[in-house]
Amino acid sequence: SYRVVSRRLACGDVEGRLEAIFGRVRAIQAKSGRFDMLLCVGNFFGATSEAEWAEYRTGAKKAPIPTFVLGANNQDTLSYFPDVSGCELAENITYLGRRGVYSGCSGLQIAYLSGTEAQQQPAPAHSFSAKDVAELKTSLLSTPNFRGVDILLTSPWPRDVGTFANSAGEIDTKKCGSKLVSDLAASLKPRYHFAALEKVYYERLPYRNHMVLQETPQHVTRFIALADVGNTSKKKYLYAFSIVPMSSMDPAELVKQPQDVTENPYRKLRKEAPKSKAPLSAEEEPACQFFFDLNKHQGKKRPSDGKERGDSQPKQAKKPPQPTGPCWFCLASPEVEKHLVVSIGTHCYLALAKGGLSPDHVLILPIGHYQSVVDLSSEVLEEVTKYKAALKEFFRSKGKRYVLFERNYRSQHLQLQVIPVPLDLCTSEDIKEAFIGQAQEQQIELLEIPEHSDIAQVAQPGTPYFYVELDTGEKLFHRIRGRFPLQFGRWVLASEALLAQPQRADWRQCAAQRPEEAAQAGAFRREFEPFDFSLRD
Repeated sequence: SYRVVSRRLACGDVEGRLEAIFGRVRAIQAKSGRFDMLLCVGNFFGATSEAEWAEYRTGAKKAPIPTFVLGANNQDTLSYFPDVSGCELAENITYLGRRGVYSGCSGLQIAYLSGTEAQQQPAPAHSFSAKDVAELKTSLLSTPNFRGVDILLTSPWPRDVGTFANSAGEIDTKKCGSKLVSDLAASLKPRYHFAALEKVYYERLPYRNHMVLQETPQHVTRFIALADVGNTSKKKYLYAFSIVPMSSMDPAELVKQPQDVTENPYRKLRKEAPKSKAPLSAEEEPACQFFFDLNKHQGKKRPSDGKERGDSQPKQAKKPPQPTGPCWFCLASPEVEKHLVVSIGTHCYLALAKGGLSPDHVLILPIGHYQSVVDLSSEVLEEVTKYKAALKEFFRSKGKRYVLFERNYRSQHLQLQVIPVPLDLCTSEDIKEAFIGQAQEQQIELLEIPEHSDIAQVAQPGTPYFYVELDTGEKLFHRIRGRFPLQFGRWVLASEALLAQPQRADWRQCAAQRPEEAAQAGAFRREFEPFDFSLRD
């Protein structure tokens, strides 16, 4: 089918330097051929624009390319924009307007938002409010089969754009930019998002717009911040790119994921947003009805209702396999350090971790020899769940939340590591971000899986994996296919982002003498007693 490839230029703050930007565009077009349009973000006009601008406004000079600009970001330049809804400012120079969507004849969709985020109500004429963003979102999200826009133009950066990403240099993306722009980008899913105002060039790694394992794949977004025109530091202020409109692309080609794709930096906003029930097209099934079998070839799904190929019988109680050699964690084994045991149930027991991250770092362990959660029989799994509930109640009574992780890799007896983290230290979202961010740095794909699913739905017995679970039921999962850092879970929890105790990342550096361990276990046992169901059952 015939497809129109658009060649576009985007530039950062022009600040009235019209000769500089148009001279550069002429040089590029002489060397590389014609471009279709120039998109300008940030401050198009500056304090000393008047003399240069007068020549273009009167028609004495003409822009060499159709140029589209955003509106004022401050009171001083408001007078250059006579019509709030957009207008031609001079031949070949068009002000897009306060907010809206520009659709070219090629089918390319460009969403735009002028100004900076309002710090007061009512919003000044050079600012946008939450209402502006909501109205722009609604106008697009209400269109049938909305998948995203091709380009988003804003002057401010989106807040937190650097999360899970390559460094933005001296710019602190947690403090810089606008939360409303982040919200807009999260909803509109642009393929390219351009911004300026910070006087630096930053091309973020592309990020995905869907939750792996939970949503059908979608296209990625590339965020590009541009420097100011003619800056003395030679920072990049002009960006050339070719783009085929989303509407005329093959869906499979559109959703291809580049190798360097990252997690979505606005995943918090996406989770908080009310779930809009978009109608599914005929070839899409609701993703929530399936869990992916990571052992099979990609894309293969298996139903989550347990009715697979006659597998409708309840799970039979199975005897655990016998260890092939001495095991440090089978309770009947002479190798077990029994002074660390703090609670014994019917099928599981609780023990303090040797060299724990904190004095109340505990392990949930099956009494019999099971390698992983996936291998557990139903009655053992039931008791694991009871221990998790008891520990949640216990730690919450002390103003903490627990983080649990399991590494089913180079280990022969299941150990569920349970580490408490003070509630006022970080949110559950901070914990997930720390794990996903550190995983990404090490080329580990840690994916969020549906809260009400269990690990057995995404991993077969014998599959090496690492998983994290919060006491809210939220879970992250990595299918181990090669090497995996054995201390990864501890590294993340000990890092500056969470417990800020990097010196405790290696348990061997933290191991105490036996009498001290026994005293710690005794203290934990006494405190945990009111919550310990094994003493009442």
